[in-house]
Amino acid sequence: MKDPIQSTRLANGLTILTEHMPGLRSVSIGIWVRRGSRHESTKLNGICHFIEHTVFKGTETRTALDIAIESDRLGGHLDAFTTHEVTGFTMKVTDAALPQAFNLLSDMIARPRFDEEDLRREQKVIIEEMKMVEDTPDEFLGELFNAAYFPNHPLGLPIEGTAETVSSFNRDRTAEFHAREYAPRNLVIVAAGNVLHEKLVELASQAFSEIGGQDDAIEHQASSPAPAAPILIEKKKELEQAHLIIAAPFPDARSTERYAASLLGSILGGGTSSRLWQSIREERGLAYAVGAGSHAYTDAGVFTIYAGTSPEHLDEVIDLSLAEMRRSVRESVDAEELRLVKDQAISSILLGLESSSMRAGALARQEIVHGRRISPDEIIERLEAVTPEDVQRIARASFTSDALALAALGDLNGFRVDRSRLEI
Repeated sequence: MKDPIQSTRLANGLTILTEHMPGLRSVSIGIWVRRGSRHESTKLNGICHFIEHTVFKGTETRTALDIAIESDRLGGHLDAFTTHEVTGFTMKVTDAALPQAFNLLSDMIARPRFDEEDLRREQKVIIEEMKMVEDTPDEFLGELFNAAYFPNHPLGLPIEGTAETVSSFNRDRTAEFHAREYAPRNLVIVAAGNVLHEKLVELASQAFSEIGGQDDAIEHQASSPAPAAPILIEKKKELEQAHLIIAAPFPDARSTERYAASLLGSILGGGTSSRLWQSIREERGLAYAVGAGSHAYTDAGVFTIYAGTSPEHLDEVIDLSLAEMRRSVRESVDAEELRLVKDQAISSILLGLESSSMRAGALARQEIVHGRRISPDEIIERLEAVTPEDVQRIARASFTSDALALAALGDLNGFRVDRSRLEI
């Protein structure tokens, strides 16, 4: 039986992946770039995000209006995003519209116009986006914390850059970065749905045949970060709530411990049955938003607890959060609770198999992070193999670390935290 997932790597380094999903009349198509804000210098901070915006402003053959009309005509939602490690452009269309959709996407990625006037206009838009982040307390605290947790490293810089850096992105600087970093070796094209692999390879070969780039472009990445252990207290009088982050180092995206770490995050704050949700929201009514999770970079991981509460309840929420962290270090999780989060994770994986968009995204991430396909069966097997001892080992390694950190934002009335309070 033919494998529904096929892969081709062209001579210029371009990677093409497809997953055939019988019975669908749609295709999710995307072009992922192995570049994000961690691959930028301090002076170029925000340029990946800037390019994500500005490729929509026109190509050598299409205006911004042409792109918008064509996207609407195809019936697909054309989307884009930038993270610390990748930039992505995705679209979902009917199977018959795949050639037109790919022509549109590839034209935007390979041949953006970067008109000077358009760039200046988009600089203003992105600076307004920055102001919107500052007006969103949880996002603003996240950026402040990131900068303190990863000092002197690109992972600590804001993805959207700063007003100063973005204002410097003229045509020459933008086009130079694009030509160097959007080389075929840094591109991964993925489609899932009713798609023929050979057809997509043909389309990609034609679209990117004349695009060059540095041979070693794919190798460029900032050195691994050395997390700090900040205690960051930011006063913002106009806020009604106090916003809180407690963080610890965690396994990275390539670690064999990532499965146990993911389950530990779910036990503590992954859903409405989690320990933090039940303790802080349901039993005491101290917060509307509370939870825990992790962000796994290719060479670093961060576990975070987040809560928004009234300033007068901040101390209690901190104590309850630390108590659950201590409990996970000192006590082994019982079999029933571990079974619950395993079922939750496995259900999410199986439900995701019905979405061509999620399948395409998973294939792209696996190629970029791991360089290989990781099947749902392998992921489920790894999750099932996690024991209570594995979960406790992750808790002990992460939560007793000297890099435990805390950040708070709001009208905090002289609130302070001594480092000894964070000892697990």
